[in-house]
This record gives sequence, C-alpha cells and structure tokens, in this order.
Amino acid sequence: MLLGGKTAVISGAASLRGIGRATAKLFAQHGARVAILDIDGEAARQAAVDLGPGHLGLPCDVADKASCEAAADAVLKIFGHADILINNAGVTQPVKTLEIDQASWDRILDINTKGVLFLSQAFLPHMKARRKGSIACMSSVSAQRGGGIFGGPHYSAAKAGVLGLAKAMAREFGPDGIRVNCVTPGLIQTDITGGKLTDEMRAEITKGIPLSRLGEASDVAGCFLFLASDLSAYVTGAVIDVNGGMLIHG
Repeated sequence: MLLGGKTAVISGAASLRGIGRATAKLFAQHGARVAILDIDGEAARQAAVDLGPGHLGLPCDVADKASCEAAADAVLKIFGHADILINNAGVTQPVKTLEIDQASWDRILDINTKGVLFLSQAFLPHMKARRKGSIACMSSVSAQRGGGIFGGPHYSAAKAGVLGLAKAMAREFGPDGIRVNCVTPGLIQTDITGGKLTDEMRAEITKGIPLSRLGEASDVAGCFLFLASDLSAYVTGAVIDVNGGMLIHG
C-alpha cells in the first residue's frame, strides 16, 4: 500500500462519478485515511461512509476562506495530521468570451483558482511545521490549449492560474519539504460531461486522441496517487498531462 499511515484531504470529492471520488476510493485502497470536503456536506459525509470506517466527510466551500479554515481545523482535530491535499474542487461553464458576465467570471475564478489558494493556505502552516506534505492541484488541458470542450475562456484562465499558483507554491515551500504539483486532464467522463456528449461528438473527439478513448476518472486518480505517494518524492512544480495524447507538446 502506497499511502499506509497517511492522511489525505480531497476537495470536491462527493460526486459519485467524479475524479475526486475516484481518487478518494483509490487512496483508501492504498491505506490512507481520507477526509472528503465538499460544498454539499451531507453528500461528503455519505461519501466518507461509503469508503468504510475511519474516513471523514465535511462541508467546505473552497471559495470561502473561513470555510476552508474550519474544515482544516476539523480534519486536524480528528486525524491529528494531514500529509496530502488534493485541490480537486472545480466548476465549468460552456460560454464564449463575449457572453461572460462579471458574476460568471467571479464564480469560475473563485472556485477554481481562489479555492486552491484558500484551501492550501489552510493546510500549509501545518505541513510547514511538520516539514513534509504533498499538495496536488487540478488544472486542465483547457489551460494549455486555450479552451476545452465544456469550458469557456474564463475556465481556461482559471485553470491557467492554478498552474502558475502551484508552481509558485512549489518554489516557495520546497525548502520546507512540501511538494506541489498539477494534473492537467483532457476530456474525462464524469458527471460534468455525462449526458452532454453525443455519439457523434464522442467519435469526433476520439479521432484526435492517440490512445483512441476518452479518459476515466480512475485515470486521473492514478496520477494523483503517484503525486501523493513517495514514488514522486523528488517531483515538485511538475505538470502531468492526463489526456491520452490529445495534447502532445515539446
């Protein structure tokens, strides 16, 4: 087991078919105690129950700093320490540039980018005091290619911000033994994409993917497991593409 004796905090992990939930299951299978944070507190608690005994589900609005601090306090009180933070929570909106209003811009940036900052701020002092920790952040291929299938330009901007923020945190906290990395998934079949892809869209998208299939939540969870474990002990500030080769770049 790669995470035996470790505790992991995963945001946005209550959705049944989501990447966060798949990551929580995989981490638990590898011996971690898992704290699932989600804006839907009841769903978070149920998700923790589904993982089995010893896990935790808590409400947390990542866009609200006080909510992040309260969740961190609860996790540390119950678990005693936190070794791993997965900044997974996010939202998207499929609109064009001229359709983005201020409220939409604020919502997308607040949850996807500010949420990474606030939740990281809530756990970093603890990790710094212990001189160890692994933080992995969810970005997107949309940040790299300038747009995605289901995300507008504000989503691309938010996820690009995550890349810059994670690299800056990796540089700042590396001397404290804390690693910070990013994962950039391509099109993954989750609740967000469920029901929106027609057979024709799926076939057309698959043509541009060298591995000839869409991604599964478990594909991303596996990369998060690598980044959370000691297998990646000398990896920080990295960006790992999980897109089946749809964005092969030098």
